[in-house]
Amino acid sequence: MASAHVVAGEREGDIASADRIRDAAIERFGRDGFRAGLRSIAADAGVTAGLVVHHFRSKDGLRRACDDHVLAVVREQKAKALTDGTATMLLAQLAEVERFAPLVRYLLRSLQAGGDLAGALLAQLAADAEEYLAAGEAAGVIQPSRDRAARTRYLTYQAVGGMVLWFTTHEAVLEPGPFQKLFRQYVEEITLPALELFTQGLFIDRSMLDDYLMYVPDPPPAGNAASAAA
Repeated sequence: MASAHVVAGEREGDIASADRIRDAAIERFGRDGFRAGLRSIAADAGVTAGLVVHHFRSKDGLRRACDDHVLAVVREQKAKALTDGTATMLLAQLAEVERFAPLVRYLLRSLQAGGDLAGALLAQLAADAEEYLAAGEAAGVIQPSRDRAARTRYLTYQAVGGMVLWFTTHEAVLEPGPFQKLFRQYVEEITLPALELFTQGLFIDRSMLDDYLMYVPDPPPAGNAASAAA
């Protein structure tokens, strides 16, 4: 029995150290970019470089773990907002935006770096968005779409592209405190126009859509048929 407790404790210790390394990597990659070495990340986490390799095998392995964690947090928070649909949830999230600043800074660094890992990250952001938008439809908070996948890709490109452009055209702030302040400024700038656009729409009628639909097929995809019927 004692040995079982020892094994369980060792396993929990391994998970805790891996999480600590991952969190340190998110901070370091976000601050310095992906040129940051494993030794500096290990020092930030208070472990040896060998332990980093033990848990993640390589810098790419560590970066994928960071991607997975950032995506999981984004997915969780977006799902809450798009299935709850209340002002209370929105205000609660706005009140703690600084908590997410390290993850956003990491996400920006990854997308700006480009390459296969950035492409995979963007594809997973879109795939996750399709899932939580579908959950929002099922909860009666989101309007159904003629083409849910296409709408999701558009929203992902707009959101990610707009965020990257905004931060690229503002001064690059590398220290945690100033970046948190910059992230708060970004959120406050986009929240009202985004909510207005998403809740009220832009055009006063649907004539432009109706004219367009005269020239393209209009059946809802099979996956959206039930939502459209509801």
